[in-house]
Amino acid sequence: MLDDRWRIPFTPWRVGLDGLLGLIPVVGDAAGLALSVWLMAQARRAGAPRWLLTRMAANMGLDATIGAIPVLGDWFDFAFKANRRNLRLLQRHLARQSS
Repeated sequence: MLDDRWRIPFTPWRVGLDGLLGLIPVVGDAAGLALSVWLMAQARRAGAPRWLLTRMAANMGLDATIGAIPVLGDWFDFAFKANRRNLRLLQRHLARQSS
């Protein structure tokens, strides 16, 4: 939902709540970061190791830092999709743990 919720009509691109919130100066980026932190907290509750949480935090930090740059940051938010990356990292880790 944060990165891929809606498909832009007639294109292969998807957007989510994080990218849309990022269009609102300052408040939107802060709200997107808060949602990302919530996802990371869920990963911690699921037993993610410190190295994985660090990698997820790096993705969030990059997204928040570049996302704060006017215009360029908005494009970056739509392209980088830190939350999707973090979810995939967690899913791969959990799949390895259950094998």
